[in-house]
Amino acid sequence: MKTLNIRLQSLAIFRNLLQDPVIAALSNYLQQTETVMAVSAYADFVAALYRTDKRTLAGHVQSIVSQDENAYIRMIGRGEIPWPEVEGDVWAELQVLQAVADLTPETLRQGLKWDGYLPAFATKHVDLAQVYRERCLNIGKYGYGIYAKYHMFYLNQEHKIVPVRNPDRTRLSSLVDYEQEKKIIVDNTVALLEGRPAANILLTGDAGTGKSSTIKAVVNELRDSGLRVLEVRKEQLREIPWVLDELSGNPLKFILFIDDLSFRKDDDNFSALKAILEGSVSAKSSNVVIYATSNRRHLVKENFSDRDGDDIHRNDTMQEIISLSERFGIQITFQKPSKKTYLDIVRHLAKEKGIDYEPIRLEMEAEQFALARGGRSARAAAQFIDSIVSRLIDSVVAEN
Repeated sequence: MKTLNIRLQSLAIFRNLLQDPVIAALSNYLQQTETVMAVSAYADFVAALYRTDKRTLAGHVQSIVSQDENAYIRMIGRGEIPWPEVEGDVWAELQVLQAVADLTPETLRQGLKWDGYLPAFATKHVDLAQVYRERCLNIGKYGYGIYAKYHMFYLNQEHKIVPVRNPDRTRLSSLVDYEQEKKIIVDNTVALLEGRPAANILLTGDAGTGKSSTIKAVVNELRDSGLRVLEVRKEQLREIPWVLDELSGNPLKFILFIDDLSFRKDDDNFSALKAILEGSVSAKSSNVVIYATSNRRHLVKENFSDRDGDDIHRNDTMQEIISLSERFGIQITFQKPSKKTYLDIVRHLAKEKGIDYEPIRLEMEAEQFALARGGRSARAAAQFIDSIVSRLIDSVVAEN
């Protein structure tokens, strides 16, 4: 056991793993010589393993090895041939980690001068070298680091890319109608994943028609093919050149998602986005596209003065305003649903939630709900169904 700890301390490629709470607790246990301290350290190790979402030590080791961002995997991700010494280090270190993954409670307890209670943990065998080799061969689907574990991200106030730990789980099957619109987005995204030319997309239309939900649903459907999404707010548009540089060497494919986009004519972010779409700020990354949603077709809020003449170069200004939306390769309009489509959405969502209402009652209440909300929309349909679920829960609680 002491030798195993020395071997662990020799890790270079996978050195980050020594900071993992489970591995750190295991290493601490392997260093103990006094019985009391050893028993306590062993319990700390098992407790750390219990706090993970993996039942077995092998499963946990497989997870952290697969997600580790290191020099070797970055070379593989960039399509480079790793240096020979790095190649040799990787497979030698995986043998060390294999010895850790194969540990059992019985093996770890050997040498302990204590025959009382000690916690146990489940075991299984995992071939780490085979798993890692398979991930390297399919790096464009798996990724590494935080991008291997999560699929939705956002740019925080410190301008760092951070994961969304509880992402929207909407699937395309939950989105009724708009079949042609969804097909255009899916086809373009598949082209991105397959390395073919893909366009930036602008989704416009009335609020609540499902523009943002469609993008998130596409990401959920295609995440296992190597698709990730990074949400960027309007005031962060100037960070996009840095983001493109950060993602350009990543083997995965990314959607930069800008929600509810609109500008005033003198907004500095207007020029920033225009430059990005033209490709004049940073070379277009082959693994990144921009998908933006807006309730306004021309993106820029116009004043009557913009149209009527206090600008000497009025025509040039109006043309610049209109041309911004045209710099997106694809434009898709989401219209407000008809009565039939709205009720189809309501019925579909009611079936998903297991709501057993008489059809006439369901449709009548849905129409009343839409009227109170200012019109029919996919969002109104979802809110209506949520209101029914809430009432049903309240009635069950009251009965009990």
